[in-house]
Amino acid sequence: MNPLPVSLPFTDRSEAGRRLAERVRPHVSEDPVVLALPRGGVPVGAELARMLRIPLDVVVVRKIGVPGHPELGVGAIAEDGHACYDDTALARLRLTREDLAATVAAERAELERRLELYRRGHPAPQLRGRDVVVVDDGVATGGTARAALRTVRRRNPARLLLAVPVAAQAALDALADETDRVVALTVPDNFRAVGEWYRDFGQLTDEEVTALISDPRDAGAAPSRAVRIRAGEVHLDAELATVAGMRATVVVAVEHGREDPVQRAVAAGLGRAGFATLLLDLLTPDEARRQEAAEGALSEVSAVEAADRLAAAVGWLRRSTEAAEGRVGVLGSGRGAPAALRVAADHPADIAAVVLNGGRPDAAGEALGRVRAPVLALVQGSDSFVRELAEWALSRTSGPGEARTVAGAEGLISGAGAWRDVGAAAADWFEHHL
Repeated sequence: MNPLPVSLPFTDRSEAGRRLAERVRPHVSEDPVVLALPRGGVPVGAELARMLRIPLDVVVVRKIGVPGHPELGVGAIAEDGHACYDDTALARLRLTREDLAATVAAERAELERRLELYRRGHPAPQLRGRDVVVVDDGVATGGTARAALRTVRRRNPARLLLAVPVAAQAALDALADETDRVVALTVPDNFRAVGEWYRDFGQLTDEEVTALISDPRDAGAAPSRAVRIRAGEVHLDAELATVAGMRATVVVAVEHGREDPVQRAVAAGLGRAGFATLLLDLLTPDEARRQEAAEGALSEVSAVEAADRLAAAVGWLRRSTEAAEGRVGVLGSGRGAPAALRVAADHPADIAAVVLNGGRPDAAGEALGRVRAPVLALVQGSDSFVRELAEWALSRTSGPGEARTVAGAEGLISGAGAWRDVGAAAADWFEHHL
């Protein structure tokens, strides 16, 4: 967690959510979902989910207050029934858990009421194997956040993040073992209460919370459309996906794997990082079928022809859409790797940065010496030959280059999260160079 200076106070929770989204964006990729803490966390989470185009739901937690002083929290109850107690605070107040029995019963009843109201009969989202972002409008003591994080952790997410606009350092320190990452916009030295850091910190009603979370729950996918691009005598199949607040456009060039879940996941990860994507097959369906039937024989489409097709797609993108006003990036996998290098060499005014995911970069031949765009080569850690090949090719380019080891290069992406490394590394490279 590395908070950055921000302008305070926040205008309201929605503005805080929009600003928080840019800090969360690089850290989610595995089918992510936002879980907001009602009520105050919901408008923050709603804006974050809208900006990142990922689903929004709630994780309901109720604070356990001291009898007679409900604002003084000594624990919390989560929606799965588990209760977390601050035994240090109880000892200081000379209270036992049994002394809180009536309070706990009342809070359980209120929790059930809110669950029924907010979800309206919808089941809780499946969290196993997903990146889950728990969002609140701030963290003062960390009691409710701890209960929320623990109930989510029991549902086996891939990664668990806590995202808040403002927090007390002591609370974040206490929560460090409960989460895989904390994203906080600011951690003021003079923190006293969450509400002090918002101009508008009005209380929300249940109706307002319900309205915010009643939007379609499948809003995770960026708007996309299938396109056909003429390249010489053939037409190539592709899918163009745009995002709100687009940073730039990346062409994801593959030999023939546009429908592959892994390639789609990498493209979706780039979308969540703020990039529009053109997911492009360099072979036609007939060519791909013939190559598959040939069982490893040389492709009928040469490296030069593949590069010409990629160049045609970049040209179409810049002529026919609003998604490429500036220069674009290219992520080339397999046959797309040397094609990306050739296009960068021949069209420097169009290509700002290149990422190679495996493939044979040496197949770019003499074009390597004319590549001035920054090039990142992703190589599988266990294959020293591939790394040496990548480093040899990078040494012959004229621009900055880097070889980076990731799981899943060369398309050997099998374990959960392996393709995430490819998408995250590519997004980081494009963020710095586009």
